[in-house]
Amino acid sequence: MSDMRGEIRQDLHATLDARRDLGPDYEHALVESFAARLDEVIAAKVASEVAGQRKKSKKKQSGSAGTVVPVAICSLIFGIPITAIASEKAGLVGLMVVWIGIALVNVAVVLSTRD
Repeated sequence: MSDMRGEIRQDLHATLDARRDLGPDYEHALVESFAARLDEVIAAKVASEVAGQRKKSKKKQSGSAGTVVPVAICSLIFGIPITAIASEKAGLVGLMVVWIGIALVNVAVVLSTRD
Protein backbone atom coordinates (compact mmCIF):
# COMPACT_ATOMS: atom_id res chain seq x y z
CA MET A 1 0.00 0.00 0.00
CA SER A 2 2.77 2.46 0.85
CA ASP A 3 4.37 1.61 -2.50
CA MET A 4 1.14 2.68 -4.23
CA ARG A 5 1.15 5.92 -2.26
CA GLY A 6 4.71 6.56 -3.36
CA GLU A 7 3.78 5.98 -6.99
CA ILE A 8 0.78 8.31 -6.68
CA ARG A 9 2.94 10.99 -5.08
CA GLN A 10 5.50 10.66 -7.87
CA ASP A 11 2.74 10.86 -10.48
CA LEU A 12 1.30 13.96 -8.81
CA HIS A 13 4.72 15.65 -8.64
CA ALA A 14 5.35 14.76 -12.29
CA THR A 15 1.93 16.16 -13.23
CA LEU A 16 2.62 19.40 -11.35
CA ASP A 17 6.08 19.69 -12.93
CA ALA A 18 4.59 19.11 -16.37
CA ARG A 19 1.94 21.76 -15.65
CA ARG A 20 4.68 24.25 -14.80
CA ASP A 21 6.65 23.35 -17.92
CA LEU A 22 3.72 23.21 -20.35
CA GLY A 23 1.59 25.98 -18.94
CA PRO A 24 -2.12 26.28 -18.24
CA ASP A 25 -3.11 25.24 -21.78
CA TYR A 26 -2.36 21.60 -20.94
CA GLU A 27 -3.84 21.65 -17.45
CA HIS A 28 -7.05 19.81 -18.40
CA ALA A 29 -5.13 17.00 -20.16
CA LEU A 30 -2.73 16.65 -17.24
CA VAL A 31 -5.56 16.49 -14.72
CA GLU A 32 -7.35 13.87 -16.83
CA SER A 33 -4.16 11.82 -17.11
CA PHE A 34 -3.56 11.95 -13.35
CA ALA A 35 -7.22 11.10 -12.62
CA ALA A 36 -7.01 8.09 -14.95
CA ARG A 37 -3.88 6.86 -13.14
CA LEU A 38 -5.58 7.36 -9.78
CA ASP A 39 -8.63 5.41 -11.02
CA GLU A 40 -6.34 2.52 -12.02
CA VAL A 41 -4.73 2.43 -8.59
CA ILE A 42 -8.09 2.58 -6.80
CA ALA A 43 -9.54 -0.16 -9.02
CA ALA A 44 -6.53 -2.38 -8.32
CA LYS A 45 -6.89 -1.81 -4.57
CA VAL A 46 -10.64 -2.55 -4.65
CA ALA A 47 -10.05 -5.71 -6.69
CA SER A 48 -7.44 -6.82 -4.18
CA GLU A 49 -9.81 -6.20 -1.26
CA VAL A 50 -12.69 -8.03 -2.97
CA ALA A 51 -10.45 -11.01 -3.75
CA GLY A 52 -9.33 -11.09 -0.10
CA GLN A 53 -12.92 -10.98 1.14
CA ARG A 54 -13.95 -13.77 -1.25
CA LYS A 55 -11.06 -15.89 -0.06
CA LYS A 56 -12.08 -15.31 3.58
CA SER A 57 -15.71 -16.06 2.76
CA LYS A 58 -14.86 -19.33 1.01
CA LYS A 59 -12.56 -20.36 3.84
CA LYS A 60 -15.24 -19.56 6.39
CA GLN A 61 -17.98 -21.42 4.51
CA SER A 62 -15.88 -24.55 4.19
CA GLY A 63 -14.80 -24.24 7.81
CA SER A 64 -18.31 -23.82 9.18
CA ALA A 65 -19.74 -26.78 7.26
CA GLY A 66 -16.70 -28.79 8.26
CA THR A 67 -17.40 -28.12 11.96
CA VAL A 68 -21.18 -28.02 12.26
CA VAL A 69 -22.00 -31.28 10.50
CA PRO A 70 -19.71 -33.53 12.59
CA VAL A 71 -20.94 -31.93 15.82
CA ALA A 72 -24.56 -32.49 14.78
CA ILE A 73 -23.86 -36.12 13.87
CA CYS A 74 -22.00 -36.75 17.12
CA SER A 75 -24.84 -35.11 19.05
CA LEU A 76 -27.27 -37.61 17.59
CA ILE A 77 -24.96 -40.60 18.02
CA PHE A 78 -24.09 -39.83 21.64
CA GLY A 79 -27.53 -38.42 22.42
CA ILE A 80 -29.24 -41.79 22.08
CA PRO A 81 -27.35 -43.68 24.84
CA ILE A 82 -27.17 -40.58 27.04
CA THR A 83 -30.95 -40.22 26.68
CA ALA A 84 -31.47 -43.80 27.79
CA ILE A 85 -29.15 -43.43 30.77
CA ALA A 86 -30.55 -40.04 31.85
CA SER A 87 -34.18 -41.08 31.56
CA GLU A 88 -33.53 -44.29 33.51
CA LYS A 89 -31.57 -42.58 36.29
CA ALA A 90 -33.26 -39.16 36.55
CA GLY A 91 -36.53 -39.50 34.63
CA LEU A 92 -38.01 -36.64 32.67
CA VAL A 93 -35.85 -34.02 34.38
CA GLY A 94 -32.65 -35.87 33.41
CA LEU A 95 -33.93 -36.31 29.86
CA MET A 96 -34.62 -32.59 29.55
CA VAL A 97 -31.25 -31.61 31.01
CA VAL A 98 -29.43 -33.87 28.55
CA TRP A 99 -31.24 -32.58 25.45
CA ILE A 100 -31.04 -28.95 26.53
CA GLY A 101 -27.29 -29.46 26.96
CA ILE A 102 -26.99 -31.08 23.54
CA ALA A 103 -29.01 -28.27 21.96
CA LEU A 104 -26.85 -25.61 23.66
CA VAL A 105 -23.66 -27.25 22.40
CA ASN A 106 -25.01 -27.30 18.84
CA VAL A 107 -26.16 -23.67 19.05
CA ALA A 108 -22.77 -22.63 20.42
CA VAL A 109 -20.98 -24.37 17.54
CA VAL A 110 -23.20 -22.70 14.93
CA LEU A 111 -22.74 -19.28 16.52
CA SER A 112 -18.97 -19.70 16.76
CA THR A 113 -18.73 -20.35 13.02
CA ARG A 114 -20.58 -17.13 12.17
CA ASP A 115 -18.82 -13.82 11.74
